[in-house]
Amino acid sequence: MRADIVPGARFPDYALPDHTGTKRKLSELQGGEPMVVFLSRGLYCPKDRRQAMELVRFEPELKVGYTKLVTISTDDLLATNENRDGLGAHWPFLSDPGRIVQKDLDIQEYTDPVHNPMVPHTLVLAPELRVHSIYNGYWYWGRPSVEELRHDLREVTRTVRPDWDLSDPQLRAAWKAGENSRFWPYGRSLREVLANE
Repeated sequence: MRADIVPGARFPDYALPDHTGTKRKLSELQGGEPMVVFLSRGLYCPKDRRQAMELVRFEPELKVGYTKLVTISTDDLLATNENRDGLGAHWPFLSDPGRIVQKDLDIQEYTDPVHNPMVPHTLVLAPELRVHSIYNGYWYWGRPSVEELRHDLREVTRTVRPDWDLSDPQLRAAWKAGENSRFWPYGRSLREVLANE
C-alpha cells in the first residue's frame, strides 16, 4: 500500500463503473456516512468470496447503522455482475479491469502473474474518505472479522455523530432550545436522507 495511505489520510476518490456500467465516485457513494471499502482480487478467489459472504450477512447491520459498503475488483463488468449476483449482495461493486486502483495504490500482487490481481485490502473510512483503519488481506487471517469492523465503525461513528450520547446535558438543552442541527439527520429533510440511501 502506498506510504501516504495511513489512518487520518484521505483515500483517493476513484471514479469507476459500477455493476450497471454507471461511472461512480467513491465520495458520491459515501455521502456523509462511514464506509467500508473492500479491494478484492475478484470472482476467481475463494478467500475473497468467503469474506464477501460474511459481508453479505453483515450488510443489514451496515444499512441500519447508516454505513456504506463498496467492493472494487479487477474483474470486468460481466464477472463483477456474476460475483455480485452469485453472492446475493446489494451494495455497489466497482469494476477496475484497467487496474487503476492496483497501480495507484501500489498493491499489485506480483506473486500471481496469471491473474495480476491487487492484494486484497479492507478499509474503514470516516466521512470525506478519511482512512480510519486498513487491513491487508493477502493472507486470509489478515482480513477483518465482522467484530473488528463493528469495533472500527463504533469508533468512527462516535467521532462523527454529534448526537452520539443523548445523556449529554448540552445535547438535551440544544434539543429543548430547538437547535436540531446537532441531531440526525443534521438539518436534512427526510426526502434528502432517503434519496441518499
